[in-house]
Amino acid sequence: MRKIFETRSRAQFPRLAALLAVIALGLALRRFGYVADLPFIVVKYGGSTLWGAMVYLLVGLFVARSRPAAIAVMALFIAISVELFRLYHTPWLDAFRLTTAGALLLGRVFSLWNMLAYAIGIAAACAFDPARWTALRPC
Repeated sequence: MRKIFETRSRAQFPRLAALLAVIALGLALRRFGYVADLPFIVVKYGGSTLWGAMVYLLVGLFVARSRPAAIAVMALFIAISVELFRLYHTPWLDAFRLTTAGALLLGRVFSLWNMLAYAIGIAAACAFDPARWTALRPC
């Protein structure tokens, strides 16, 4: 039992590190992307792609024993649900969406292109999931 826990912990640490790196990269892209003269499409959809990767990694932390494809499906379901949730409006929810936290977590405007960006980010995170490679290493 101890060996299983150690393997799981060893596999989860790189995933957590990747999650924190993706969050930092996404925040940096949103904050400094235009200052660095990056095109709008890179800042906008690069951030959405990183958000999709973040969702994959976050789901992977909670359901660590699931297969990467199952994690990807769950992450895509969550990401699309959040995007569809942008179609729902109430005064308090719209007020929250105007805050920085609301904009980063929920977004402001519905976009089908965001769903494509999320799918790309989730696919990339699944392909390069550090927990996959850590789990394959011999003890």
